[in-house]
Amino acid sequence: MTRLPVAIEFPYCDPLVAFTLFADDPYSAFLDSPEKKGRFAYIATSPIATISASHTASENSWPRLEAALADFALDTDHTLPPFQTGMIGCFGYGLGRHLERLPAPRQGGDRLPELTFGLYDVIAAFDTVEKRAWVISSGYPETQAKSRRVIAEHRARKLLDRIALAPAALSPPPVPDALWRPEVSRADYEAKAKRIIDYVRAGDIFQVNLTQRFLCTKPGNLKPFDVYRRLRQESPAPYAAYLACGKDQFVLSASPEQFLCLDAERTVHTQPIKGSRPRSTSPLEDQTFAEELQNSPKDYAENLMIVDLLRNDLSRVCKIGSVEVPSLCQLESFANMHHLVSTVTGKLKADESALSLLQACFPGGSVTGAPKIRAMEIINELEPVRRGPYCGAIGWIGFNGAMETSIVIRTLVIDSDKVIAQAGGGIIADSDEAQEYEESLSKAAALLRCLDPDGRSEL
Repeated sequence: MTRLPVAIEFPYCDPLVAFTLFADDPYSAFLDSPEKKGRFAYIATSPIATISASHTASENSWPRLEAALADFALDTDHTLPPFQTGMIGCFGYGLGRHLERLPAPRQGGDRLPELTFGLYDVIAAFDTVEKRAWVISSGYPETQAKSRRVIAEHRARKLLDRIALAPAALSPPPVPDALWRPEVSRADYEAKAKRIIDYVRAGDIFQVNLTQRFLCTKPGNLKPFDVYRRLRQESPAPYAAYLACGKDQFVLSASPEQFLCLDAERTVHTQPIKGSRPRSTSPLEDQTFAEELQNSPKDYAENLMIVDLLRNDLSRVCKIGSVEVPSLCQLESFANMHHLVSTVTGKLKADESALSLLQACFPGGSVTGAPKIRAMEIINELEPVRRGPYCGAIGWIGFNGAMETSIVIRTLVIDSDKVIAQAGGGIIADSDEAQEYEESLSKAAALLRCLDPDGRSEL
């Protein structure tokens, strides 16, 4: 007997506008796709249950997610968007400590949970290409067929009634006024980059991803959703997200990078980004930057290393011979940056799951380096605080076994009245310390403009 979700189609509206009704709810979640590459957007609120863990917890958090998904399953309705209820949340970078033997995490950093997930029995799903929208409900955790359907329909109608109250449009978000300060000086960042270059030339490592943080005070009564709306304007991205992670704690992401996608047919898809150049308002200069990136041996080498790392990671859980690289180092141009993007695919083994796939690949190689464990050791040595959500993963895991996650880059973290931006890049043997510092500023620029549109901060 099939177990499909209940779905009610309703007239399409802008998902960003619809989410205004839910942005202030505890543990609300908005998976957005303003550039339409991701195509689908999802709104979720009022989870049946939440799962969170602190970076100070010694217990392994991964089994808690497995247990939450173990007793309830849905079949896939192929006429609907891929996510048809389940988990939405954020895996912090530090969760890698439960998967490999790594140094103890640093104590400094944000106070957000290392893991935050909600189990959502009802969601709103939007197809931003075909302009269609549905409320989808599972009836979780009820498993008896008739009762489950009655519960699912009731919850779907309740959410639909709330969406009907959405305004027709939004006024522009307020213009904030804040000053950013870098956590480390330029000289310190360049010295750390030089240290990595020395490690590479000594044969200790091939590549390390080094990052830095920028901090500011959130202005007055500026709401996190207004900050997200500014981020969406400054840096529209295919894997954008707004997550409420606890009291006065939010993750606002404009990620261009897919981490892991697992479809209902158990095909795995990942698209690592390595290699970057800024965009320019001058068409000629913009084209020059793009061509420079495409012809850069350094950036090609960076990307190739991470492709090899991901091929190895996927081979741990995919069928023998199924891991392939359909495209290598393709130029993709986003709102603020040109990037080299590769695609790696595979077929998940029958005895593996979305969570075991995540554990095999987490954290993403594009934000660690290669070899991964040694790169993470060096990151722990050189970066002054924990990364928190940054360089982890955001996304959904469906009750039907499917999944899609992004790499947490181009992201703002709100921790009470503090806002954190972070950026960096991969460093290899022929990297230049000064250029690496400038690249990190280029990647952070759109984030910083969200709260300092006039560029008054001294960086």
